[in-house]
Amino acid sequence: MMQEPEDVSSIMAKLKSERNRKMGVAVILTLQVTAMVLTLRYSKTTTKYLSSTAVVCAEFVKILVCVMVLTFTHGMGIFQHLNQELLMKPKDMLLLAVPALLYLVQNNLLFFAMEKLDAAVYQVTYQLKILTTAICTVLMLDRRLTLQQWAALIMLTVGVSLAQLQPPSAAEDSDAGTSLSAQTAGIMALLVACFTSGFAGVYTEKLLKQTQTTLWIRNIQLAAWSVVAGFIGIYGTSDYETIKSKGFFDGYTNVVWVVVLLQACSGIVVALVIKIADNIVKNFSVAMSLLLATVISIPLFNFHPSHFFVVGAVLVLASVQMYSTSTNYFASFTTKLRPPKEDCSV
Repeated sequence: MMQEPEDVSSIMAKLKSERNRKMGVAVILTLQVTAMVLTLRYSKTTTKYLSSTAVVCAEFVKILVCVMVLTFTHGMGIFQHLNQELLMKPKDMLLLAVPALLYLVQNNLLFFAMEKLDAAVYQVTYQLKILTTAICTVLMLDRRLTLQQWAALIMLTVGVSLAQLQPPSAAEDSDAGTSLSAQTAGIMALLVACFTSGFAGVYTEKLLKQTQTTLWIRNIQLAAWSVVAGFIGIYGTSDYETIKSKGFFDGYTNVVWVVVLLQACSGIVVALVIKIADNIVKNFSVAMSLLLATVISIPLFNFHPSHFFVVGAVLVLASVQMYSTSTNYFASFTTKLRPPKEDCSV
């Protein structure tokens, strides 16, 4: 006997519940990133420390938090569980090396681009990562976006670019004589970094959604490779000499440790958003946190945003409204990702 199809009201109820979950995690990420940005700004005004070391510490804290959660779930069997999920599945660990390696390449490309481009061109061009993420989502996850959603993403890209744009200073104007070949190399590096960012994010999303491994184990795997990439990044910069002379934790205060904790939590929340929603929703959340943190910074740090910020903020808010009201409910319901597989192939 054939199973009767679900009626429209049942489908709409499921879609509404799913939409509420996505909205919930997006709001949590927005608030969390806002708190992290504000605390980070405050820490930079009160002490001097190496951001690269804080990133590595945050990954260690992320591992610790995930192990604590798994210990609460598995009790005395935690060591056996970690051995089975981490040590006994080397292929699984190697799969997570891909995004870590890509992010390492991306960071080097960004540093190269910073040296070749002025701040305005850099900030505007780098926001193309919003569009490259959407392109990778369509190609790698076989997901369809409506014309209105594409328009919203373009508007978000322009809005974030304007919100972060600052009028050039006199010193920047005097350095405007960068050669055309240097600018071209910088833009090419930035475009590759945008696609690297999009691919790495969507690749991680695919692993989180299409395998049965828990979110906590995935975070441990990602953090472990991020620690390796972080130390490689430190060794390849002047930070290594600073650490040798002053120590790894030079300049650390209680505020810096709060920043480390918030960064660790941010990594976990981002993974949660990607698993429940997607990378596109994550980009909207981060954009909203940028606006919120800037507005709060006005009275808190006596920060004076440029007139570009107002225009950018309006575009970001309009893009959020446009994207959220353009969802084709039935299409999104019928084009779900494939159910989890037993293996971890991608």
